[in-house]
Amino acid sequence: MTGEAALRVSSEEVLLASRVVDAGIRQTDLSVPDVHCGGCIRKIEDAVERLPGVQRARLNLSTKRLAITWRESDGPPPLGATLEQLGYEAHLFETREDGRDLQFSRLIRALAVAGFAAMNIMGLSVSVWSGAAGETRDLFHWLSAAIALPALAYSGRIFFQSAWQALRHGQTNMDVPISIGVLLAFAMSLYDAAHHEPYAYFDASISLLFFLLIGRTLDHLMRERARTAVKGLGRLATYGATIINADGTRSYVPTEEIIPGMTILIMAGERVPVDATVETGCSDVDVSLATGESAPEQAIPGRALRQGTLNLTGPLTLTAAAAAKDSFLAEMIRLMEVAEGGRSRYRRLADRAAGLYAPVVHSAAFVSFVGWMLATGDLHRALTIAVAVLIITCPCALGLAVPMVQVVAARRLYEHGIMVKDGSAMERLTEIDRIIFDKTGTLTSGRPSLRHDAAMDGAHLSIAARLAANSRHPYARALAQASEQADIAFDSIVEKAGQGMEARIEDSVWRLGRNEWALKNFDAGKAACTVLACNGRLVQAFAFEDELRKGARETVANLRSDGFTLEIMSGDATDAVARVAADLGIDKWQAQLLPGEKTAHLAELAGTGSKVLMVGDGLNDAPALVAAHVSMAPGSAADVGRQAADFVFLNSNLDSVPYAIRVARSADRLIRQNFAFAAIYNAIALPIAIAGLVTPLIAALAMSGSSILVVANALRLRPAKAARLVRRESAELGTTQRAGAGIT
Repeated sequence: MTGEAALRVSSEEVLLASRVVDAGIRQTDLSVPDVHCGGCIRKIEDAVERLPGVQRARLNLSTKRLAITWRESDGPPPLGATLEQLGYEAHLFETREDGRDLQFSRLIRALAVAGFAAMNIMGLSVSVWSGAAGETRDLFHWLSAAIALPALAYSGRIFFQSAWQALRHGQTNMDVPISIGVLLAFAMSLYDAAHHEPYAYFDASISLLFFLLIGRTLDHLMRERARTAVKGLGRLATYGATIINADGTRSYVPTEEIIPGMTILIMAGERVPVDATVETGCSDVDVSLATGESAPEQAIPGRALRQGTLNLTGPLTLTAAAAAKDSFLAEMIRLMEVAEGGRSRYRRLADRAAGLYAPVVHSAAFVSFVGWMLATGDLHRALTIAVAVLIITCPCALGLAVPMVQVVAARRLYEHGIMVKDGSAMERLTEIDRIIFDKTGTLTSGRPSLRHDAAMDGAHLSIAARLAANSRHPYARALAQASEQADIAFDSIVEKAGQGMEARIEDSVWRLGRNEWALKNFDAGKAACTVLACNGRLVQAFAFEDELRKGARETVANLRSDGFTLEIMSGDATDAVARVAADLGIDKWQAQLLPGEKTAHLAELAGTGSKVLMVGDGLNDAPALVAAHVSMAPGSAADVGRQAADFVFLNSNLDSVPYAIRVARSADRLIRQNFAFAAIYNAIALPIAIAGLVTPLIAALAMSGSSILVVANALRLRPAKAARLVRRESAELGTTQRAGAGIT
């Protein structure tokens, strides 16, 4: 950033980028990249603190972050101009990453250039094939060369760089014969054009690039959709938090600058920035990030809270117990990175085919060159035939074989309400032998509903619904939906953080919430539950349940009949997991598991050779979804759960799981058919090319024709005419971002 840009940090930007840290006090963070010593710090802090309205300025040398607290009544201080006068550049402090896919943009530009060049060169070649001769033919050849050279340099670098990297390390890949063939074809074409030969390979070389870039671009799209889970989990970590300083003042600091012992103020709706202990306050907190259990838990003084826990109802004062790099979210991110590293070692079908293709084509071209040199002694003819072998053996058909089928299969899954983010996931899905389900939000709906009892009084339920309508607690929502609200005009209704709702009407006090709070004569030996009480006396007790997801029984039965081993792996309570397992007839199940324990179990299964499909939805399932051989999540899953999964199904019905398996198996058959077709084609085309019977026209038509046939075979996996529409309910679930996985 230049000195002129520093002046762009105007008073309006300072105000818009500021945040309230106390009554009438705001804080603005600037990045000052040129600071390098303690002298810089003192100079900047002293100058900024002298500005009108500035209370405090602190500059962190390691992060180059300048934090300024200022009085709102005095207006934003002229920070940009002040720093510019001191000789320092400054801009608004920002740590979030740019999410642009630069590689995709690079591929699209290369594809556009190659397509434009191939179209024009092919038009010129048609004239040559139609009989143009003499100077006209030579002109067309040189025009083709003028178009091909920049296109080759710009679009071909996608393959040239990959080939060079492989050769530097003594290896080979499919880009090596592509690069050799394209470069030799261009070089031979230049030689032929200079010597007035009747044919040239400009059209073949650029058309080859065009077809291969189509496959490479489609393949990139399928691959890159999958690698966003770790970044998504990182975004759950708060940008910063309000710190209460030793002198009682408040300041906002980035999460990475929080150290153990700091006092943190967390308001309702904010996430805990680091592992911490509650000092003062009482609130309900959502701990689903760790357990998958979205039933809020009570946070009271002395309670330890993990990083990422969501504060729901009241303000809390916490004491930091660990730095961000040592807290819970950092541990989950490390688990996911390790799991992603393991998954990245999976070799896709196309990669395995390329490993066989490259040495075969190299050998065939070399044998052709040596054979024709020995037979004729004509270097030009031997080299031309070797180039023809490299071109006609159709790496473009091989390059399109996998991505075209996967794109069509992804379309078919989309029509059924299933999103696929990674093409290799369809290959991995065909290999599974075991399916592990999370419970809450996956096998069950994940939303609490009132368990109706014959003895329940309808009038009492209506009163409870009237009180519950004023709260966002999951149990309160379930009560509000369970009955019409009583027509009672309470004098006041307030929510007691971490306890429940309290209402007054004349001399009566009604309470809806925890029994230990609502009842005067509460038996400490009883388990906590939700009650409606009047003046401390029990009026009605309420129980809640989590219903099975639609289609769960049928899906489990179908998967079991297909020979899959089924298991439940949940962070929920033992009784709740056992009840669902018994209802569905699943013998193997585990409860009360933390994220690390889930990934450890998956690693143990992988060590025995088992290929696991993990189906889960919670934040706590994210590491397991990445660690599994392949994974699926419902559209109602937490945002990070959807990002971590390979497949996301928007339909509320669980039958999307067997449907995805069927489509993946069909796609696998078509991919293998395409490989078989490419092998048969090369077995026929290779002897013809080696025999020297291939002209540029035949090479171009054969190469294009083989690619068209591969695409046509892929289109056989077309979406069904009567494609199932995603219900409105499913679309709503697909856009919902829940912070938890459900309740027991």
